[in-house]
Amino acid sequence: MIKLDEITHIYFLGIGGIGMSALARYFHSSGFEVSGYDKTETKLTRSLMSEGIEIEFKENLKKVEDFDRDTTLICYTPAIPKAHSELLFFQVENYNLVKRAELLGFLSAGKNCLAVAGTHGKTTTSSILAYLLSHTEEGCSAFLGGIASNFNSNLLITESENVVVEADEFDRSFLHLHPNYAILTSTDADHLDIYGDEDTIQKGFQEFVDRIPENGILIAHESCSVSHPRKVSYGPAPQNDYVLEKTWVENESYYASFSGRIQFQKIKLGLAGQHNALNALAAISLCNEMRLNISDLSQHLSGFKGIKRRFETHIKREDLVYVDDYAHHPSEIKYAISSLRELYPDRKLTVAFQPHLFSRTRDFELEFAKELSKADEIFLLDIYPAREEPIEGINSMALLEKIQTTAKHLTSKKDLAIDLKSSNPELIATLGAGDIDTCIDPIIEIFTQ
Repeated sequence: MIKLDEITHIYFLGIGGIGMSALARYFHSSGFEVSGYDKTETKLTRSLMSEGIEIEFKENLKKVEDFDRDTTLICYTPAIPKAHSELLFFQVENYNLVKRAELLGFLSAGKNCLAVAGTHGKTTTSSILAYLLSHTEEGCSAFLGGIASNFNSNLLITESENVVVEADEFDRSFLHLHPNYAILTSTDADHLDIYGDEDTIQKGFQEFVDRIPENGILIAHESCSVSHPRKVSYGPAPQNDYVLEKTWVENESYYASFSGRIQFQKIKLGLAGQHNALNALAAISLCNEMRLNISDLSQHLSGFKGIKRRFETHIKREDLVYVDDYAHHPSEIKYAISSLRELYPDRKLTVAFQPHLFSRTRDFELEFAKELSKADEIFLLDIYPAREEPIEGINSMALLEKIQTTAKHLTSKKDLAIDLKSSNPELIATLGAGDIDTCIDPIIEIFTQ
């Protein structure tokens, strides 16, 4: 049981993770002594350090042995290896040890918890929801899974009783939450290394939905087969409670029309792509079910600037457009490529993709190949292992062989910018959830020098 009134210091194992960093920022701003460990220095860890949070990048038993057991809380992410020396020390010495999801559940309990779950789209949808609620008298706090450009942070702190949280299905983390309202964007198969098979994933999402009280509300995409007494559906199909009728591009801006329980014939959106129109519809639908003034709120959708690494445009010129996206699942790659084709139909599309996890690459190899084949040219990086050990026969070369695009190449992070430059691209997309983001600055530099 977490007793924060007895805690003065919180140590985060894996503090550089997007969810962990939001918690670290929250407790740091609340007056706790906050420090942490992460394997790699990144823009995010440098940002945390600039805010006054001390971070170590090497396992340092000598330092953590000095932590007071009674006044220190250890928060860790499942991405930390079980054999990590500091984690083992805290376990053996019986420190107060909690998972990130437990701590988030503790903070949101007793609040009006608005949880956004789903295999895809939860970061964008939760960020849109938080952005819309920030324009109401009630407002909200938010713990987000990405750096929202409107807030320039993954954390929003207010005195509001509303708290928006991203409900992560990985490691069944979302089962620590107590949502009053929830959005479910998708229940596609993923994280098979955790769940084993698709049926178990579906059961996991139903367990999450079962945590919503009977007087709560579930906003669910039409593809989600979960059940709840107050389930409200959204999607393109006309029988839904909230309907995305159509989307279109006008003067390089993106528009949508919504019908059903709301009627908007032309709404300008801040993000392109049908999937983002659906994310916006889910957020505005929940606001409507909360009896908020959506006529006013809908006007703010065009002001949503997106999330870092979610369809983020870095170069936009007559001769070149460069977009970076976190897409790491076949469905997400499908959405990213279709959105690029919709916005820039006449440009040659060059995609650089870094597969994320050996197990995900193995489980969806044919699906990855199918979606990547829709690009005109492909550059594949090595698989980003994250928490995994290599799996025999699963590598980028094997995936490359299955891609049908004629112009396809293996490359490295070091060579990617040069290789892209030599291909004379018109439209570039870098995709992946690993560390392909470290290539962004070199790509920008080589095309702007």
